[in-house]
Amino acid sequence: MLAEAPKFRRRKADRPGEIIAAALHVFAEKGFAAARLDEIAGRAGVSKGSLYLYFATKEALFRAVVEQAIAPEVRAIGGLLAAHPGPFPDLLALLAERLSTLVDRSPLGGVAKMVISEARNFPELARVWHDELVAHALGGLAQAITTAQARGEVRDGDPRAYALQIVAPLLIGAIWRETFVPVGVPAFDLSGLARQHVRTVLGGMLVEPRK
Repeated sequence: MLAEAPKFRRRKADRPGEIIAAALHVFAEKGFAAARLDEIAGRAGVSKGSLYLYFATKEALFRAVVEQAIAPEVRAIGGLLAAHPGPFPDLLALLAERLSTLVDRSPLGGVAKMVISEARNFPELARVWHDELVAHALGGLAQAITTAQARGEVRDGDPRAYALQIVAPLLIGAIWRETFVPVGVPAFDLSGLARQHVRTVLGGMLVEPRK
């Protein structure tokens, strides 16, 4: 008598995604140097040998985490901004809502802290993070600011510098949460922080600030 086939069998095609999802959380929790591939494999439910079938090095796995687990979320927000037809204040309100939600509900802040703290020893982390995320995010926002300047909504100034000013407080809020909240310091409400910052920064950017 033939043994009954298992009701569920994981497809090989699913395994890279499961490994990437596990690595995202381990990198956020442990950092890059302390992240162990056997722990990542265990969380993904595969052997360490199976992990090496898909990712030859920990650096290759980190690149996959950024490209497949983080970059699509960030670029989706960029796509919304590029397609936004309304005035600049409404665009910034949308950015604040979407970006704060992403940071609040994902390990993005933990991975960002890891990149900042370990980039000197692992410069490839910073290069991947910049090329796949930062360059696209700042570039898209800077382009939206340039368009708003051409419409006469936003004051003269370096659009890239404006873009950095807009996103910096949310990044600091996320790093605050990852660094100080674990030792008992109260967290900031990232959504509230983003909304308040948008109101503040618009007062300096708009040609005729809304009252």
